[in-house]
Amino acid sequence: MAVLKVIEVLSNSDKSWEDATRKAVKHASKSVDNIKSVYVKEQSAIVKDGDVTEFRVNVKLTFEVK
Repeated sequence: MAVLKVIEVLSNSDKSWEDATRKAVKHASKSVDNIKSVYVKEQSAIVKDGDVTEFRVNVKLTFEVK
């Protein structure tokens, strides 16, 4: 039987929501092992002078606890 845990992580990118999601997983994987999935809970963006300058995501990461 596997035991799974879920944590929330916030991340941002100047490129895209997908890039922000990848950054969240990559950074979390430095201290969390066995990440199994990522769920994008919320997306938002910062707009300056009529242009999107930053993409933000709030993700839930699921990982297996040993």
